[in-house]
Amino acid sequence: MNKIQKKLNQIPALPGIYKMLDASGNIIYIGKSKCLKTRVKSYFSKAPKQSKVEKMVFFIDDIDYLVTDTHLEAQLLECQLIKKLKPIFNSQMKNDRKYMYLKVGDFSQYRVLSIVQERQGDSFGPFRGKQFIQSFMDTVTHLFPMVQNNIRWEFNYHTLPVTMSAADFIKNRATLMNVFSEETSMQSLIDELKCRMNNEATQYNYERATIYRDLIKSLTYISHVLYDYKTLITKDLLLKIPVPAGEKLFFISKGKIIFKKQYSVLSQFEIDAFLAEGHNMKSEPAPDRDEKTEVDFLNILFSEIQSLPDEWILK
Repeated sequence: MNKIQKKLNQIPALPGIYKMLDASGNIIYIGKSKCLKTRVKSYFSKAPKQSKVEKMVFFIDDIDYLVTDTHLEAQLLECQLIKKLKPIFNSQMKNDRKYMYLKVGDFSQYRVLSIVQERQGDSFGPFRGKQFIQSFMDTVTHLFPMVQNNIRWEFNYHTLPVTMSAADFIKNRATLMNVFSEETSMQSLIDELKCRMNNEATQYNYERATIYRDLIKSLTYISHVLYDYKTLITKDLLLKIPVPAGEKLFFISKGKIIFKKQYSVLSQFEIDAFLAEGHNMKSEPAPDRDEKTEVDFLNILFSEIQSLPDEWILK
């Protein structure tokens, strides 16, 4: 039995992270799973694989793994290690310096919106999905000038972007600032685009309907980053997640787990004591945070919380 097969037989069916190492001991890939045994074994099955995976498997000489209590902790640890070690076969989360911002510019006939690499005045983000931002910028210009009057939207689709006057530009700019600053304005625009998409589809104008559909997809992504994460970082949350030896509590504040503790038996008294300790830790000065780096951790937290049963979210 070779070294890899022995290691595969040792890996438990528990949540955690795994590291693939080459013959020189270099970590070439880091992954996570709810079930380490099943996930790691899948790399060495005879089932067809992506070419990138096939190439990586050729270089794997050893496997390390670390068991975690929960899948949430496995995801956060994976993200932390990828950012620190930057393994060659990992493509996501290690290049957060490339995440970008969407900037609303000053008067210009040609450049209403632009992508900038660092936060500037009237910029929004940071965003990981450049394709969504670029698609939005390329398409939305065909709707300018775009104005929101209360709940009513005024815009038309132009085959070629129109040259706006200074007055139209100012109104258009104010509308964009509202969309990127106010969740209700963003949702109102998405709803308006859905109506127009449906109207075009009923008239068999499928090309125009597709344009509105793509705008909706891009705006939904932008809304997720601007507003869903904002909700996460302005609330305190208490999670109660079952683990093999009992239950584990997580106190989350400003989008970070600041306190966690496992209990074999959990009572209301212990929950109250845990909360009190979490609030005390919350009052301690927080270290400076890099918002580009934090995007990945916020995405993990938000996605995992969304997937949890309601009874696991206590506050």
